[in-house]
Amino acid sequence: MSEYKGIRGWKVQTVSTDPAASGLAGGSWASGGDLNTARSELAGTGTQTAALAIAGSNPPVSALYAIVEDYNGTAWTEVGDINTARRVLAGAGTTTAALVFAGYDNTAALAITELYNGTSWTEVNDLSNAAYNRAGSGTQTAALAFGGTPPPGTSFLTATEQFNGTSWTAGGSLPQGLQDMGGMGPQTATLSVGGETYPGTVITAAYQYNGTSWSGAGTASTPRRAGRGSGTSTSGLAFGGRNPGAANGTSTTEFWNGSAWTEVADLSTAKYAMASSQLGSSSSALSAGGWAPTATASTEEFTAPSVFQQLNLGQVYYNSTSNAFKVTQQSVSSGTWASGGSLNTGRYSMSGFGTQTAGLAFGGIPSPTFTELYNGSAWTEVNDLNTGRNALSGFGTTTAGLAIGGETTANISNVESWDGTNWTEITDIPAATRSMSAFGIQTSGIIAGGKVPSVTGNAYSWNGTSWTAISSLGQSRSDAMASGTSSSNGILAGGETPAGPTTYANTESWNGSAWTELNDLNQARAYGGSSTNSPNGETLVFGGSTSATVPLYANTESWNGTSWTEVNDLATARRSAARAGASTSSALYAGGYSTAVQSVTEEWTVPITNSTLTVS
Repeated sequence: MSEYKGIRGWKVQTVSTDPAASGLAGGSWASGGDLNTARSELAGTGTQTAALAIAGSNPPVSALYAIVEDYNGTAWTEVGDINTARRVLAGAGTTTAALVFAGYDNTAALAITELYNGTSWTEVNDLSNAAYNRAGSGTQTAALAFGGTPPPGTSFLTATEQFNGTSWTAGGSLPQGLQDMGGMGPQTATLSVGGETYPGTVITAAYQYNGTSWSGAGTASTPRRAGRGSGTSTSGLAFGGRNPGAANGTSTTEFWNGSAWTEVADLSTAKYAMASSQLGSSSSALSAGGWAPTATASTEEFTAPSVFQQLNLGQVYYNSTSNAFKVTQQSVSSGTWASGGSLNTGRYSMSGFGTQTAGLAFGGIPSPTFTELYNGSAWTEVNDLNTGRNALSGFGTTTAGLAIGGETTANISNVESWDGTNWTEITDIPAATRSMSAFGIQTSGIIAGGKVPSVTGNAYSWNGTSWTAISSLGQSRSDAMASGTSSSNGILAGGETPAGPTTYANTESWNGSAWTELNDLNQARAYGGSSTNSPNGETLVFGGSTSATVPLYANTESWNGTSWTEVNDLATARRSAARAGASTSSALYAGGYSTAVQSVTEEWTVPITNSTLTVS
């Protein structure tokens, strides 16, 4: 009989609430003290416990205010008025050293700037650009004004202006003309979220300013204009705003951690054009006033817990409130596609590899030498291929990979090695081939199938130096979707048949010595994408078509080692795009062709969730 001390196990922690992914994920909005005067289109400065709400309007729009209110974390108190009543203005600074600028007085766009010393306002040097719907950030002696609508309102500004406490000077231009963005942070770490392009497209893009120039800061899930924010370019909170589908505003709140956007607790009331704590933090934010669906006086405060239980994949615990054993897990069926940063140059018939946060896209039509690098939020053009091509293949990572074969005016056998900076010509493949499937890493991989020029089942392994013929595929095919981590394991799915333009649903796996037929895809197709660096036990395929043209698919399927399961679709059905990914929980699809050449990027993510354990 076993001794008690020989019985093995582990402790299960008891908690009263389910774990959260981060402190921000556990945050929430609560009511604060109301403004004394309900209004919208106002400016805000300061933090959650020390803020100013400045000017604004209350329809009809002729009802302009010069009113300023000071918040102490509990209640608002009226203080000295600004000199020029206005709406859709911007602000920066603190409750004792504030700045307001720009705006509209119902007659003209304004360049007027006023400084606050804690008691009264004084006019100082004007902005270079008179405009309204500008965004602001920073402090009284280091402020930023950017974007906005200049007179006569027929375009939006890219201009950025920097204030040094005395005068305004030009800064780096925004990547595109915008109005009505949410701005937050200090002058050298400003975050701009959303806004509107001329003549009326509300965007999800975000940008960050380093004191000199703007760069991409990912793509939020909710398009919004007249939204507000709190935090910095590495840790920001965006909330409220007006999007095309919400006439009276949105309550959506999203958190930026410096690399990705995540939705957190919503405002209790959908609203836009509020005052906010633009110098506050992402874990301690303020929203006051705004339009919801009339001018409101309500104040809301966002607070994230400083102490929380971290949600970790595979964590088992007992929830004493719900009286249930639970585990944190990822269910592929709950995964979704979200917009990522667009390619700089739209193209199709290209290749790609890497992961969702470190991907490479190269070759294609109409720019066959172009290479772009993805950092999880934006694409950057890097050094070109030596030989421009389309219908090429590849495998590897963003620091070590191969571009293989393809087509110029005819099939080619060229192979180029990528070292993270440059492409270098290395050993050719045995036969000039296009439209192959490929998987592996720079020193160990497989290519299979393709057109030479007819569809073939030929397959070759790569050992980092040379190519060696291996067993042919069970089904000759081209343009199949492939995933794998080395020359000893991988999977191919679908592809075009030798009798094209028909396509297969067939799936084959490679174990290092032989190909084995597996269960079919639910949707026969070719020219699709895959999580390229996945082991063959967990693979994702997506997009594609049944011929080189139509029909196009948005279908996404997950392989669990035994069978394929349909999960959530791409937003844009397309084919022949660059793809990357390391598992069924994380993938990337960029560019491609639908009804036109695409530059759009979509990112597949499966959230970690808390699920109740059941015993059978």
